Amino acid sequence: QVQLVESGGGLVQPGGSLRLSCTSTESIFSFKVMAWYRQPPGKERELVASMTAGGSTDYADSVQGRFSISRNTRNTLFLQMNSLKPEDTAVYYCFTHRGVGYWGQGTQVTVSS
Repeated sequence: QVQLVESGGGLVQPGGSLRLSCTSTESIFSFKVMAWYRQPPGKERELVASMTAGGSTDYADSVQGRFSISRNTRNTLFLQMNSLKPEDTAVYYCFTHRGVGYWGQGTQVTVSS
């Protein structure tokens, strides 16, 4: 059973930065793709960024140029978030799949002055 644990969320002012981490109980290179999703208050969950095992990345238009997805050499996925806006406020989730999908518990990001 794969487990994903996010950390790094918090309260930040507009224009600020945060770095989220997602630690997996298995090597992240064992998954074809890993991704970050977010769910703003009262809205549906949406894809933010993804990374394949080969290192290819993809971003939602709304975060392109501000967010960066990366990983270490073992079991942690990161999401560097810069130039944060109030509309980035959401619960951020780590996701992967191997036949079935696996979600972390989420970490709250609040962008407010």
